[in-house]
Amino acid sequence: MIKVAILTLSDKGARGEREDTSGPVIADLVKTIGAEVISSEILPDEQSLISERLISLCASADLILTTGGTGVSPRDVTPDATKAVIDKEIPGIAETMRYESMKKTSRAMISRAVAGIRGQTLIINLPGSPKAVRENLEVILPVLEHLIQKVKGSDADCAES
Repeated sequence: MIKVAILTLSDKGARGEREDTSGPVIADLVKTIGAEVISSEILPDEQSLISERLISLCASADLILTTGGTGVSPRDVTPDATKAVIDKEIPGIAETMRYESMKKTSRAMISRAVAGIRGQTLIINLPGSPKAVRENLEVILPVLEHLIQKVKGSDADCAES
């Protein structure tokens, strides 16, 4: 079973001024692939705090899904925090999410979301809105189980049957 940690990045959410509606969408969607949500929390948009939490979550999670902070506003630092902690970037995940999102909104092109691996944990940045979270996560859900198996060292072939 895939162990998932959800990290919502929002200054207002962390202060209790906004309800987290994206984290629950992530939780519902990952359950459809048999994953277990082991952690779900909200942090402010502080790069060092985000990086530290990503590192600590890697000790127990197979997959960390972040939501929020992927744009170009001054406080949008989630991709920067993620890049600071990953060992390998997996650009195809973010590229595919942006490509599919562009079919719905031209604003998808300003997403700076990244995906990568730290140790044996996969980290993927998702947008902040529940609608965009659903659209992006649904695109990549079919590959997550195989990808996590590969990250953990599986020697199974990557070819699809």
